Amino acid sequence: MALNTNPTATAKKKGAGTNDIFEKCRAFTRPGELRKAGLYMYFETFGDREGCQPEEVRLGSSRVLMFGSNDYLDLITHPLVKEAAAQAIRKYGSGCSGSRLLNGTLDLHVKLEAELAAFVRKEAAMIFGTGFQANYAALSALTEKGDVMICDHHLHASLVEGALRSVARVMRFRHNDLDHFARCLNNCASEEKILVVSEGVFSMEGDLAELRGLVKLSKSKSARIYVDEAHGLGVLGPTGAGAAEHLGVLDEVDIVMGTFSKALASVGGFIAGPREVVDYLKHTARPFVFSASLPAASVAAVGAALEIIHKEPERRLRLLQVARTLRAQLRAGGFSVLDGETAIVPVVIREEGDLCRLCKALLAENIYINPVLKPAAAQNLLRISCTSAHTEAHIERLVATLTKVAGRLGIER
Repeated sequence: MALNTNPTATAKKKGAGTNDIFEKCRAFTRPGELRKAGLYMYFETFGDREGCQPEEVRLGSSRVLMFGSNDYLDLITHPLVKEAAAQAIRKYGSGCSGSRLLNGTLDLHVKLEAELAAFVRKEAAMIFGTGFQANYAALSALTEKGDVMICDHHLHASLVEGALRSVARVMRFRHNDLDHFARCLNNCASEEKILVVSEGVFSMEGDLAELRGLVKLSKSKSARIYVDEAHGLGVLGPTGAGAAEHLGVLDEVDIVMGTFSKALASVGGFIAGPREVVDYLKHTARPFVFSASLPAASVAAVGAALEIIHKEPERRLRLLQVARTLRAQLRAGGFSVLDGETAIVPVVIREEGDLCRLCKALLAENIYINPVLKPAAAQNLLRISCTSAHTEAHIERLVATLTKVAGRLGIER
């Protein structure tokens, strides 16, 4: 969730000239202004979860109902996930102390990579330290001068940074606009190699990509397709493999990216695709080659979460029902809710100040929701994340509290 970073004042330090590289830091006064106004909503410090219910977190001495977590399947505190991580530390230690290329590959890494590849129906997979690293590394290494990358305009920052790092020509098409995408394809020369990049579920608005149309149009140019399934993995599709599976095009997507920090209850990320592509990236993607490997505890936690996803599809079904119910009740209460069928339920709040005041007031009522300020999204959003731990009683409490607080603050719906 990005803070609006447009500085509004310049505070010069005595003795520092305007050619000081730190000048921009002194001019960055926005966080201080929000703190002074009592509207700063970032870096809340949560405590342990002992004594908390699955849907709760501890903030100071209070137990807070969490509607901001991407722990979609409620697996972060699952006993099997925690025990898998604890056992891995006992067996392997707290870290690997080296890169995967050299001394940092464990049998746990190899096993999980095979499981992830099978999960998303690809030949091979590779694990990264974070989801951001996976996108940044893959896009920057896969493309070279003379190639073209065609990207949806609403891509996550990790994909944007990967595209910027690449030396390929980059075109961005209007969000989910297949006509504009077709024009971008037609503007590619016959000799240019094309990589099409999209999210499966867009992280801020929670809407699905037009993957069927992207796949169909891309075939005419022999373009390869890269889909970030960070928010679809474990949530959508008959087996939980993501938006591409949900839309029936998983086998036609060339590369699937996923993260471990959402439904898979850990930290890290992966990409999966043709074996030769994965082998190439293992040896050429600099953020992978020159980074220490993911610790055994994180890897083992993902393996346990993946096993639960296979065995308990009811978690996914319950999650999606919770989100449907919440959307319907918010709309019935007069709130402007963006369309969608995922776990992300975004409510439009026109004014930035109103959004900050609303989030602060909700937190005072022991409910946490993420504020998303422009330009992190196209409009200011109260981004509600549902999980399978939420119940109808939690939904009723959220809607009633939101209605009460918005009315008290005079916030337009």
